[in-house]
Amino acid sequence: MKSNTINKKEIEKFSKIASQWWDPSGKFKPLHNFNPIRIEYIKNSIIKHYRIKSSTKSLRKINILDIGCGGGLLSEPMCRLGANVVGIDASKKNIQVAKFHAKQNNLKINYICSSPETLKSTKKFDVILNMEIIEHVEDVNFFIKKSSQLLKKNGLMFIATLNKTLKSYLFAILGAEYVLRWLPIGTHDWEKFVKPEELIKISKKNNLQIEKLDGLKFDILRNKWNISDDNSVNYIAKFKKN
Repeated sequence: MKSNTINKKEIEKFSKIASQWWDPSGKFKPLHNFNPIRIEYIKNSIIKHYRIKSSTKSLRKINILDIGCGGGLLSEPMCRLGANVVGIDASKKNIQVAKFHAKQNNLKINYICSSPETLKSTKKFDVILNMEIIEHVEDVNFFIKKSSQLLKKNGLMFIATLNKTLKSYLFAILGAEYVLRWLPIGTHDWEKFVKPEELIKISKKNNLQIEKLDGLKFDILRNKWNISDDNSVNYIAKFKKN
């Protein structure tokens, strides 16, 4: 049995381009484009689940753990919405970038260089974000198990990843990396993509019940991402802890 979720190759790959996290036209441009729809989806789901009155600080008192936080692209908006945010990443460089950027923007976010299995936390979280991370970990089953152990009963876990289909190979690897050059070549390994049914099965074993599964589709004409019925490439799943 594996006792580690860290894939050193993947960590090195992202550490090399860590300085570009906050450049909207740099290596992480697709994530910057992706961010508005992710933030809206997560925020609205949390408000509905915890029956919160919507306001500018609508996530106040909600404890969020952002796993594989990178440079803080999701941690910061969640903090601005009032949440108490802990961001963890196995790359020291990513954490350094995230800490520096949060300080510049006067945001209190607790960034820690860690993976879910090594995080020393006495508290459990209301919400866990596993966004665009499971396709980069060493062992998905172990990763979800350890993530689930950090989540409160009745808490929410969001997982966004790529489906393992011919279409995802054509669009996410050949299209995004080789043709459009949206991403550095080698960003993704199709073998590590996860089918929704497989993710649901793994999550169920780890006390996580699927509540919603949506596709995410890029509208080239409007240059924006939308929620879609088509989950053949990108998808986002919302789970509740039993």
